Amino acid sequence: MLISLTVGKVDAGVAVLLTEDKRIIEFPSILLPPSISSGSIVDITVSRNHDSEDAAQRSFESLQSSILSTYGQQSPTAPVIRCRNATQTSVVLEWDPVSLATAELRSLSLYRNGSKAGNIPKPMEMTSTKISGLAVDTDYTFHLVLRTSAGTYSSDKLTVRTHKMTDLSGITVTPGRMAAPLRENLSAAVDRIGAKIAETVRIDTTHFVCMEGQGREWEKAVEMNIPVVRPEWIEGCEREGRLVGVRGYYLNADPKLRQVGQGVGMQTLQQQQLRQRNESQSSPQTSNITQQQSPRKQEETPSASSANLRAANQPPPPPSPSDSGSPAPPPPEKDGPRQQLPSQPPPSNSSNSDPVSPIEDSTHSLSSSDAPEPSPPSGKLDEQNDRRRPPQLNVTESFQDVTL
Repeated sequence: MLISLTVGKVDAGVAVLLTEDKRIIEFPSILLPPSISSGSIVDITVSRNHDSEDAAQRSFESLQSSILSTYGQQSPTAPVIRCRNATQTSVVLEWDPVSLATAELRSLSLYRNGSKAGNIPKPMEMTSTKISGLAVDTDYTFHLVLRTSAGTYSSDKLTVRTHKMTDLSGITVTPGRMAAPLRENLSAAVDRIGAKIAETVRIDTTHFVCMEGQGREWEKAVEMNIPVVRPEWIEGCEREGRLVGVRGYYLNADPKLRQVGQGVGMQTLQQQQLRQRNESQSSPQTSNITQQQSPRKQEETPSASSANLRAANQPPPPPSPSDSGSPAPPPPEKDGPRQQLPSQPPPSNSSNSDPVSPIEDSTHSLSSSDAPEPSPPSGKLDEQNDRRRPPQLNVTESFQDVTL
């Protein structure tokens, strides 16, 4: 297609061309012949290049396929968090390596109980972390949040409970330099308390046990701020039955600071042995008590008859004045002065020269059956009082029986 255009103005970079119907077209002046000036007429041939179009289309489709295969097939994955170890005051968490696919990493954050605890340094290299300063026997919830250029991905929530003071399963001991027999005793003690042994210092190592501060592992433990203690610390935990402090078990610590005593573990063992001994002895004691109850009942039955027997063996009351022929002495005053008895006129037909006193007649007129019997004594003291107390006479009844 041939087009004739009139050059209207030529600048350094752009030339103004006019069509036959007076339309303006800006055209690069570098594509015009060098001798062109205003008023010149140029012919421009325009045609479609199909081969170039096909090549461009094929190149564009190849680019789209490459982008799809590189960036569209894979995407970042959410992190998976796990609990590696837990103690009374710390938790060690670990996760799989971060998978970003073709995305770019923004950050990897750790959350505790719904609040951000901090960002993980070097998230492409680190796959574990240790959280210290936790409360004893308390539940905590952790999860990771991965932020990338392709989006944000969160892990599932993990609930971890710190151990009680009596739970020693979270202790991980790394032994240092020591003699072979001491090393064997240490391994046996660790097994007895339910702890673990790690040959090298790791992030979950809780204590480094040795006799002297030397060696590469000791330096690593000091660098990681892991307590370095003597083997007696394991013995102290076993003796107390719980986690004991490390202050008195450092390499240069004073032994007086150590906890010495039977401890909870020994006390619990002694209580169990005492309980078993009591249970074994409970059945014979029960039979002996049953056999002892029947003789006691037999001993309690004749108690009344023995009291009656003592009363029967009591000496008889003193004889009456009529039997002895001498006047009876006046009875002792117990609660107050003796009551004066009214005088009776002497009988007119009596031949006796001496009148008989009312007391003598009343005493003589009473028979042995009319005299009151003393009450049975309740004990030795009552029996002695009964022997010392004189017989009491019923004066009212005695006057009724006297014949005047």
